[in-house]
Parts: sequence; structure tokens; C-alpha cells
Amino acid sequence: MANTVQAKRLRKGQLIKVGKDLFRIIELHHLTPGNLRAAVQCKMRNIRTLALADTKWRSEEDIERATLDEKEMQYLYKDGDSYCFMDTSTFEQIHMSSEVLGDAMGYIVADALIHVEFYGEEPVGIELPATVDLMVKETSPGIKGATASNQIKPATLETGLVVNVPPFVNEGDKVRVNTETGEYQGRA
Repeated sequence: MANTVQAKRLRKGQLIKVGKDLFRIIELHHLTPGNLRAAVQCKMRNIRTLALADTKWRSEEDIERATLDEKEMQYLYKDGDSYCFMDTSTFEQIHMSSEVLGDAMGYIVADALIHVEFYGEEPVGIELPATVDLMVKETSPGIKGATASNQIKPATLETGLVVNVPPFVNEGDKVRVNTETGEYQGRA
């Protein structure tokens, strides 16, 4: 296997090849039980059939990584249960289902430029930046003079994503959100 990675180095969102099928890792847990050997337990989704699979590997076992190509594309619109993207160089449009994209669309606004991952000619996912700046559409009113503390309140962002924010954040503010954890990072 030319392009492999040890099971202990697998990450959430990574695309791997098992047999002839492609799987995206949804969840993974590193298990180190007492005197036994360490293992990695993965919950993953088949890219083509959308079926879920649960697998356990020894931590030293080699897993084949899927080799992906990336193209910069512009997100255009949502059409029912699929999302339309346009290649910025050829103006070719592709559609991707919400099952393939998962929760990633909560971080993308219309006309945003993103990197779409392709396996051969098939689009298999998108690569999100580490953080995104989104507008707060709805939240309870801010408290005058409030400072950052352990108090939080929910805020609905322009994409429909709900994030917990400090009490001084108001509607119309732009906030920075971590795309990996979905947590508030600060004002933008």
C-alpha cells in the first residue's frame, strides 16, 4: 500500500479506503485498556451507499488513505436536499447531497469560496477553514456592561447554526466560530 497511515494517526473527517469502498470517519476513540494493546474504534460512513460502519483496528495497523484532488469552488445555493457548487475556472456546476456534506454546511454562506475534495471525478466532501466569521441573526438581548464570564446564551447564526456566545454579543454582530468544535472563538 503506497499511501497508508497508522490507525492511531486517523482523524475525524478523514477519508480512508477499505477494500474498494471509501469511508469518511465520523467519530473515533483511542482505546487503551489496562494491559492489553491499544486500539482505535471508528464510526464511519460509506461515501457511495451512505451506510454507517463501526470498526476497530490495532493502533499500529496500516490503513489506506484515499488520495484526493482539490478544486476551488464557489458555493451557489441549496436545491432541496442537495447543494450546488461552481468550479471557478471552468464554471462547471456540481451538486452534492447533504448526507455527504454532513454538518459542514452550517459554516458556509452563499458565494463563499471553498475547496471541494474529489476522488477521481467524484466529489466526496469539502475542506473547511479552521475558523469562519458569521453574522448573528437571533439571540436574546445583550446585558449592558456585561463582560466575558461563565455566562452563555444561544445565538442563531446566518447559516442556521446555533452557537453558545457570551452575554455581550448582540444581533447583527459578527462572531468567529471554530469549524472543528463548533465553539465561539470571539468577535470578528
